Amino acid sequence: MARFTTSMLIAATAALTLTGCVTDPQTGQQTVSKAGIGAGAGAVTGAVLGAILGGRHNRTETIIGAGLGAVAGGAVGGYMDRQERDLRARTAGSGIDVVRKGDNIDLRLPSGITFDFNSAAVKPQFRASLDQVAQTLASYQSTYVDVTGHTDSIGTDAVNQRLSEQRAVAVADYLSYQGVNRARIATRGFGKTQPIASNADEAGRAQNRRVEIHISPITDDDVRDVRGR
Repeated sequence: MARFTTSMLIAATAALTLTGCVTDPQTGQQTVSKAGIGAGAGAVTGAVLGAILGGRHNRTETIIGAGLGAVAGGAVGGYMDRQERDLRARTAGSGIDVVRKGDNIDLRLPSGITFDFNSAAVKPQFRASLDQVAQTLASYQSTYVDVTGHTDSIGTDAVNQRLSEQRAVAVADYLSYQGVNRARIATRGFGKTQPIASNADEAGRAQNRRVEIHISPITDDDVRDVRGR
């Protein structure tokens, strides 16, 4: 996959108004995210959309351009151990499930405590918990942050797909507004295609209505792969 061309970078800079700005979850006002403020950071943040669409290679290239470091291979386990420990401590009692999968960490945010029914606005009472997640992620910058939205099976495919995307973006914007560098974050909605429980009853459907945050390390291998192309 080719590196960003000059024309792509120009287009990315023009896209800054879309990716460098986030919506204040309390006022609805659009501002430049805290993590995007600084010399050269805006243009890099503006390239995020193209990086996501271009795959992990281009996304890593964008992260390198943002000045974020990588974790050496032998240190990955300890780095993720510390991050997992901090996340568990900071989210205890919040309803957020912290699941460790090898060198990756998944956070599962049930929609019942995160969003109202058929809404993509983060509930005010849940913002304090997301603040704790954001502070932890901001302290461990050498990770990718993938935010995915999921729904139950009620409703049309189109409605569920749109809602899942909107919820993922709402959480990503909140994290960015609270200081997580937007270059690290990608979003995707899966609609009702990835249930984790049965949709035959309300208890199962409640589990399926969720947002997940997938955290994975940015390693030296990722950086070498990009720089070696």
